[in-house]
Amino acid sequence: MSPRRSYDQYCSAARALDVVGDRWTLLIVRELLAGPRRYTDLHADLPGVSTDVLASRLKDMERDGLATRRRLPPPGAAYVYELTRRGGQLLPVLQALGAWGEGELGERRPTDALRAHWFALPLARGLNGEGLVEVRLDEGDFHLFVGAQDGPLYGYGPAPVEPDARLGLDTDTCTAVAQGELTVLDAVRSGRIAVSGDGPLAKELREA
Repeated sequence: MSPRRSYDQYCSAARALDVVGDRWTLLIVRELLAGPRRYTDLHADLPGVSTDVLASRLKDMERDGLATRRRLPPPGAAYVYELTRRGGQLLPVLQALGAWGEGELGERRPTDALRAHWFALPLARGLNGEGLVEVRLDEGDFHLFVGAQDGPLYGYGPAPVEPDARLGLDTDTCTAVAQGELTVLDAVRSGRIAVSGDGPLAKELREA
């Protein structure tokens, strides 16, 4: 484990960057907002990170109280990483950073990787209320726990139980939402997001 580097400045922003300012750390937090993940899954969804750097960042996050590592009970018997309560408190930081960076997205470059669940944060910013929302994209499905105070923000694949709402949309619409060019509600009103389901969230979106 590498020693923690510091800006040596008596400032809360500088102290925070001492902990999360290293390359990849906040993106690892983004992945762990989905709940416990195996090292191999993290590596697969963080294209571009080397195995050495990922292992080092995870150890640093354990040291700094942002993440923990535990062994799943049989038959899984695999080790997973998950955010601590302190690590989970970085969600509004990532939300604010994502909103600030909307204008930086621009056109997708040929070298840009994309995972469906990377749209979870911008979509979650545009949804109010509480409930389980299933999102269907060309790149894959994921689900959001809208308004959840504890636990994961999102998960991979279809919702584990009947969701309160299902959203169907294409990548261009998701990109427009992520870029701040289109709100979720405007996309619903214009028919670019199809809403189905009988839960309060679905009804609220259809009536907005």
